[in-house]
Amino acid sequence: MEETYLLNVEGVKKKILHGGHGELPKVQDGSKITFHFQTLKDDFERTVIDDSREAGMPMEIIVGKMFKLEIWETLLRSMRAGEVAEFWCDAIHTGMYALVSRGMRRIAEGRDPLEGQKHRCGMGNMFDYHSTGYDDLDELQRTPQPLIFIMELFRVEEPSAYKRDTWAMNKEEKLAAVPVLHSEGNRLVLRKEFGQAAEKYQEAVICLRNLQAKEKPWEEGWLKLESLVTPLVLNYCQCQLELGEYYEVLEHTTELLQKHKDNAKAYFKRAKAHAAVWNEREAREDFMRVAQLDPSMAAAVKKELNLLGERMRTKDVEDRKNYQGLFKSSRG
Repeated sequence: MEETYLLNVEGVKKKILHGGHGELPKVQDGSKITFHFQTLKDDFERTVIDDSREAGMPMEIIVGKMFKLEIWETLLRSMRAGEVAEFWCDAIHTGMYALVSRGMRRIAEGRDPLEGQKHRCGMGNMFDYHSTGYDDLDELQRTPQPLIFIMELFRVEEPSAYKRDTWAMNKEEKLAAVPVLHSEGNRLVLRKEFGQAAEKYQEAVICLRNLQAKEKPWEEGWLKLESLVTPLVLNYCQCQLELGEYYEVLEHTTELLQKHKDNAKAYFKRAKAHAAVWNEREAREDFMRVAQLDPSMAAAVKKELNLLGERMRTKDVEDRKNYQGLFKSSRG
């Protein structure tokens, strides 16, 4: 079809290449949309930037889960199942594409899509990056420009229709679930819902551990998965610290440090757990180890050591008072 359809959105043009069937799907928060996409530059050659078919599997997004390229949800909502459409999007909608593409490429490579990302808004993270690690994406980041998206919509599933237990997922489904669970956990942390966040991180770790069990320990495939596991375990431990589950933190950080002896963040979280359960010597040793491994954390370590000292002095005074009271009562 040659006619160009203008969506009721500024800076977007739509052209249907192949008509779909049925009514427009009902899309709600939590719906899973499965589709193939191709991203092209708006130049004479129509240079291809990304093509999900080359990755061998379609793209999936969960509606309302803070997906960084919001315009994609708008485009997909306008499509019927089986439809193929071409969308021209002005630069006002494509400024975040470099970061989105970077994350998708890292997932395809078996790397952590959040590696190096600070806990800030998307635009803040964009300005923090000196390089995405991909020359073509660096160019898009430096000079935001209109892009063309060719999309083929396969299906839209209601939240209750696609939820599957971890054990029932195949390898590709588990890998795809991990960044979604990671993002959901981060969102719940921002809302201070630490119990639910911990469950999301734990579920993501289980997915990865199941995959690791099929790899040879310390070989390339196992190490790639381990690089995804470590930040999730640390996030899980932070939630447990907030919930007061200190022995849980001690168990998981100790297990982590048996594999990664130089992980300063693991030492820091274990030190805080030791301090919370009055293990003064162990806490001080772990805090000092943090300062040695990561000098940038020296100020945080100093603050925690001061707090530990104050708590121990207060505890000592209270213990003496209790002991004296007990001694007097026994004499009476």
